[in-house]
Amino acid sequence: MDQIRDFDRHHMWHPYTSMTNPLPVYEVESASGVRLKLADGRKLIDGMSSWWAAIHGYNHPRLNEAAQRQLKKMSHVMFGGLTHEPAVALGKKLLAMTPEPLEKIFLADSGSVAVEVAIKMALQYWQAKGQAQKSRLLTIRGGYHGDTFGAMAVCDPVGGMHNLFSGTLPQHFFTERPSCRYGEEWDPACLTELAETVAAQHKNIAALIMEPVVQGAGGMYFYHPQFLREAQKLCQEYDILLILDEIATGFGRTGKMWGCDHANIAPDIMCLGKALTGGYLTLAATIATSEVAETISSGSPGLFMHGPTFMANPLACSVAGASLDLLAEYDWPTKIAVIAKIMERELAPARENPAVAEVRILGGIGVVEMKREVDVAVIQEKFIQQGVWVRPFGRLVYIMPPYIIDEDDLTTLCRALVAGVADC
Repeated sequence: MDQIRDFDRHHMWHPYTSMTNPLPVYEVESASGVRLKLADGRKLIDGMSSWWAAIHGYNHPRLNEAAQRQLKKMSHVMFGGLTHEPAVALGKKLLAMTPEPLEKIFLADSGSVAVEVAIKMALQYWQAKGQAQKSRLLTIRGGYHGDTFGAMAVCDPVGGMHNLFSGTLPQHFFTERPSCRYGEEWDPACLTELAETVAAQHKNIAALIMEPVVQGAGGMYFYHPQFLREAQKLCQEYDILLILDEIATGFGRTGKMWGCDHANIAPDIMCLGKALTGGYLTLAATIATSEVAETISSGSPGLFMHGPTFMANPLACSVAGASLDLLAEYDWPTKIAVIAKIMERELAPARENPAVAEVRILGGIGVVEMKREVDVAVIQEKFIQQGVWVRPFGRLVYIMPPYIIDEDDLTTLCRALVAGVADC
């Protein structure tokens, strides 16, 4: 155990971490259900779903079986010039559950790549239509869309985690995030800046890209669904594609299957990832309307210019299909509603903490926003001592537990969170 930690400390680069002064890491030996078992024997209730992906928990027998069954056939085969049953079966399931105008599926490696694919689709679409000047994107501040360069370019340019690269990224249009919160009264003035920017720059804008209703890693901010409806109207009026990044919001996390379901709209292009395989393997999808796909395919060079090596990996597709089957077999909306109710009750005491700026809950997302950044190393150790795994960032201490969590474990998780921020 010490040898593993020592090698890790000196050679393994973790996400958003310094190599000269890294944050402490904890060795996980195994995981089952909602618990992570550390190498020292301690067990932690997982509040993160491994960055929002393991919605069915860990070591699920159905997902294990799907992986094992596929391994006996083939773990991978190139998707160029070949196809296979796991990809086609997954495609059918995705089309059955996504908004009806979406029909063409591009399977990619990760959420960031799904966003890159969506951006390239939008740019190729307008080139094929003879409007190559529509080469910039529009988005709202506070967003997060991934860590690759195209995705970084539409993350928040100032407060986001990628501002270091602002001088080298493509320049796009940004407007303020909606001031109208989820659950509050709609104010039409909330749309003014977006509408003015669209009216002034629509000839240069290929697409509007947003996370629907919930902005994830950019700040865990929940905004009014009417903003989405009005944004779609603007896109339709001014010939702009609408890209919705459902990587964090998809598969029931907000209480609806998709974030856009809160507004009863459908985008031209949708990005999926994270929970697609239930947290087992990396896989993502970019789904477009037939109009987008056929326009791209009819223009020069007559094909879409992207093709990841591990595109439509059969092993990942097989597990993803099993994960979607699991989701379809139980009453997840009721389960998410129960999770939200418990979080509302158990996180409420944090509102009395003078160091807390706000507590907010939507679906299976619970957020305690502090007034100042937390010391991740210190607060994480507090959580581990209480038997829970919570990974804060910046001023945000939040949980997105697996859907299978029971009331006792969720209560323990929430109370540990409240205790953990008590003296911050």
